Amino acid sequence: MATGKGQGGQAPMGRRRIIFHIDVNSAFLSWEAADRLKKDPDALDLRTVPSAVGGDAKSRHGVVLAKSTPARQFGVTTGEPLASAFRKCPELAVSPARFDLYLKCSHDLFALLGDYTPDIEKFSIDEAFLDMSETIHLFGPPIETAGRIRRQIRRELGFSVNIGISSNKLLAKMASDFEKPDKTHTLFEEEIPTKMWPLPLRELLFVGSSASDKLARIGLHTIGDLAACDVHILQTHLGDKYGSLVHRYANGIDNEPVVSRGPANKGYGNSITLSRDVSDYGTACQVLLALSETVGARLREENVRCSCICVELKDWKFSTQSHQLTLSAPTDSTWGLYGHACRLLKEFWDLRPVRLIGLRASQVSEGPYEQLSLFDTEQSRKMKELEKAVDKIRGKYGVDSIKRASFLKEDALVDHAVSKKKHLQQKERQI
Repeated sequence: MATGKGQGGQAPMGRRRIIFHIDVNSAFLSWEAADRLKKDPDALDLRTVPSAVGGDAKSRHGVVLAKSTPARQFGVTTGEPLASAFRKCPELAVSPARFDLYLKCSHDLFALLGDYTPDIEKFSIDEAFLDMSETIHLFGPPIETAGRIRRQIRRELGFSVNIGISSNKLLAKMASDFEKPDKTHTLFEEEIPTKMWPLPLRELLFVGSSASDKLARIGLHTIGDLAACDVHILQTHLGDKYGSLVHRYANGIDNEPVVSRGPANKGYGNSITLSRDVSDYGTACQVLLALSETVGARLREENVRCSCICVELKDWKFSTQSHQLTLSAPTDSTWGLYGHACRLLKEFWDLRPVRLIGLRASQVSEGPYEQLSLFDTEQSRKMKELEKAVDKIRGKYGVDSIKRASFLKEDALVDHAVSKKKHLQQKERQI
């Protein structure tokens, strides 16, 4: 299909690009609620009561991956330990995470969005950018089209989304966060002074607490203050690269095209943006455990194995560091991925506070066969069969309904990771 776009994915001169940002409202919780209502129309809608997804309600171990609007009113936040959430809201209804369900819901969402444009960038498991520049004329004005998409998702899939509309990805994403749930917002260049500049600095993409505190010390408190500031002053306080980036963003400048990801069989990966900086090994390992669950489940679901894994860390300055390992034999094991990832982390991380943790599996091989290893034992072969059974049980009853015995045997690593306070905000990116 010819798109007629200019170089770099830009619309031809004189034509304004139309970019949609789709964001599922409280994705994990919404998908859990929708699935329950699909099975039993008389079931309690978790979105209407104080509820959360994540961890084990009985032991109060784990973290809040998603919460309902009523839970938010009690002060429950994404990423905080369940024990803390129960102190704020003793009646909190907690459901275990079901990553297989989330992958299915995400797949259904992207299949639906594909009916509106072929130009889709999967930003995370529950977010996407759509370049509607070449197809918007088929559906009507942007706001009406966004409303049509929201209604179709709600009717056919059972959950709601916010849609931000603009001429670039940054502003579209900013717009989708304005008011939730189930809303459409615009943020075009001419709307920046009234809609974006009055917002506090923390509302700007990639500006966290550390950066906003530094900027506050030089008298910058709103996005408008940042936009009007001399970029050289920002570079002095934040560094050349990051200072220039946030200055461009504060002025609504973003020239990145909407780019579809490569073929799925080249690699599988997830990354999670944290609600607060993480600077201890135990908490980071718990994040890697959640990532290993989703990556392992996808590998097994698609009957592929990986021979290389990579752990990626990103700090508040948007600086990235990573470390990778080539495995002696391909694997699709959650437990194997988790163990290797934690060891990688220990090798290269200096405990500098990070805001994003990612896990990637690459060098993927297809098919039901795998190379036999001299180190394979009867126990390891049984473990592979066990993980297949675990996938089926978790798919029906939830990820915490059954636990691997091997998790209990790795005392030095797993117990340490699980005993730590964890905070985890779900923003899962699939490579």
